[in-house]
Amino acid sequence: MKVLFHAEQGKKVMKLAFHGATTMTSPLEKDIEASAQAGFSGLEVWAAKADQYLVNHSMEELIALFHTSQISPVALDAIVFIGFRGKEYPEIQKQCEEMSTLAQAIGCPTIAVVPSPIPHHETAWSEIVQEYVAVLRDLGEIARPFGVKLAFEALGFGWASVRTPRGSWEIVQKVDLDNVGLVLDAAHFYAGGGLLDELDAIDPDKIFAFHLDDVEDLPKEAITDGSRILPGEGVIPLDAFCAKLKAIGYNGHCSIELFRPEYWGQDPLDVARRAKAAAVKILSPHFSLE
Repeated sequence: MKVLFHAEQGKKVMKLAFHGATTMTSPLEKDIEASAQAGFSGLEVWAAKADQYLVNHSMEELIALFHTSQISPVALDAIVFIGFRGKEYPEIQKQCEEMSTLAQAIGCPTIAVVPSPIPHHETAWSEIVQEYVAVLRDLGEIARPFGVKLAFEALGFGWASVRTPRGSWEIVQKVDLDNVGLVLDAAHFYAGGGLLDELDAIDPDKIFAFHLDDVEDLPKEAITDGSRILPGEGVIPLDAFCAKLKAIGYNGHCSIELFRPEYWGQDPLDVARRAKAAAVKILSPHFSLE
């Protein structure tokens, strides 16, 4: 995607997407409908919902659903716990091939991939790097024939083996494949103690996905996925985070990812509309939105 500029304001154009995890209990067709009616141009697809949809529908029906709704699938989320899997690793390889097949079919460019819990407290960082470089090279080569990119997402939780953009970027650089890059997630960045200056070292073309979210005012040790709230309602310095993304030249999509069970019980369209309004308020000083 080339960098586009707003004719009057000089702002980079960013595709704004909803995320299926924000409405976890609703089916994929409802996510697509809510995304379209709320004014999003994209959807980050929760992969399990796509699998469930395809139980009773054809791939052609799924493709048509995206097309008629004018919603672009921007990423599939996710292959989880890809490292330190031992005898279970062939299942990760199989999942990567299956999800790459799905992504290619629906025109989705990216699959998010997630690191595992740290195997032992004494596991050295060099061992962690070695593991994920090997795994991501392997999975990247599986995804390559399908024209699919893999976006590696650091998790800010204390139990995670890769917690910061600095760590995930070190790994991605050593992987050195053109279809392996990063997810930047505001909540994980904050919970993991990431520093804004760390983003200066990252090639913006290797950021394949950006998740916008906020968190409650809690000790970082207490933050969980369920602590997420609408952007602007929490304690993450999102304006500074977005300003830094603009400064380093990021021009990919942004999806609103909130794993909050409270939202799952609410009307999906209402949640999507509130998410869109919150995201626009945060992003519009820095980006023009598609």
